[in-house]
Amino acid sequence: MAFADEFPVQSLMYITNRPELVFTEGKGSWLTDQHGKRYLDFVQGWAVNCLGHSNPGMIEALTKQAHKIINPSPAFYNEPMIALAKLLTDHSGFDKVFFANSGAEANEGAIKLARKWGRKHKDGAYEIITMDHSFHGRTLATMSASGKAGWDTIFAPQVPGFPKAELNDLASVEALINDKTVGIMLEPVQGEGGVIPATREFMQGLRALADKHKLLFIVDEVQTGCGRCGTLFAHELSGVQPDIMTLGKGIGGGVPLSALMCTAAVASFEAGDQGGTYNGNPLMTAVGCSVIEQLTAPGFLQSVQDKGAYLREQLLALSGEFGLGGERGEGLLRALVLNRDIGPQLVEEARELQPQGLLLNAPRPNLLRFMPALNVEREEIDLMIGMLRGLLKKLA
Repeated sequence: MAFADEFPVQSLMYITNRPELVFTEGKGSWLTDQHGKRYLDFVQGWAVNCLGHSNPGMIEALTKQAHKIINPSPAFYNEPMIALAKLLTDHSGFDKVFFANSGAEANEGAIKLARKWGRKHKDGAYEIITMDHSFHGRTLATMSASGKAGWDTIFAPQVPGFPKAELNDLASVEALINDKTVGIMLEPVQGEGGVIPATREFMQGLRALADKHKLLFIVDEVQTGCGRCGTLFAHELSGVQPDIMTLGKGIGGGVPLSALMCTAAVASFEAGDQGGTYNGNPLMTAVGCSVIEQLTAPGFLQSVQDKGAYLREQLLALSGEFGLGGERGEGLLRALVLNRDIGPQLVEEARELQPQGLLLNAPRPNLLRFMPALNVEREEIDLMIGMLRGLLKKLA
């Protein structure tokens, strides 16, 4: 039977090319398709499934909450919403939390909050300096904030107010500051941009610049937060405290959940300024509680650091063996720099491997990005490296 006959995918709106496979089950670092073939998953929904597929703690939280209450309306408090907000503020330097459903929504909220703060405290300043090659989401405002090539024309005109600086170039940021500037926004590691970390010195310099000019320092931790970089939040690696932080992906471990966090001094929303039908939904925030509790359990983040160091060692060994361009990243968000534009080909051939496939991601043609579950086993890292080594030998 033809794939389209078995699965009438023509009813889905086209947004991207997808292979003819349907995933039916997942457990830990593995996915299974409609034919029973298993795939070692080093993408994990683009760093979403921080605890892998079918995490028992998440399943228990979801099931238990589903039997109690699913959606009382965001106009009322619910217990998981309150509990997750407290967990997040207890484990961070922030005082206030607003829950949403996606990273783009959280970033859109951060932009709105910064502009509201600028209206109240900085004579209507509204411009937010962002970085070239950055990625902040797919709403009109977050696309405008992003520095992704070509995004300035797809749905033009853009939302104004997002001048672009260069990552790790403090002078380029300072040159853009004027009386309309309200904040500086960046990813501590540019994920879609090619897994490029902001240096410790750059992050510290941005904090000093923000203090000097009375600006908001905003970190987009949608991809880097929730343990991905070996600390609960990636900005901790630089020893800085931002004014606003956004979370997504890992905070829900696979369910639609995100958060906008800020210090008490920045919390400027008034009644009616911000909202959303499913924001703070108890079903999602109950899962979020399980995720954060597991991430903050004794020894968990140290294990992420250890496995991140091990993955780095193995990727560097591959790079040396095949004359590649090295590796970079933080924790378990890492990239292997290739010596030519074979990233997409490696992704395709890795998926087609037999008897087991391998799921990889190439955000740039000359780059592979690795985003395994944070509880990935060392043996699974070895297996991935072995499979990739075989592919590199084939293409060499």
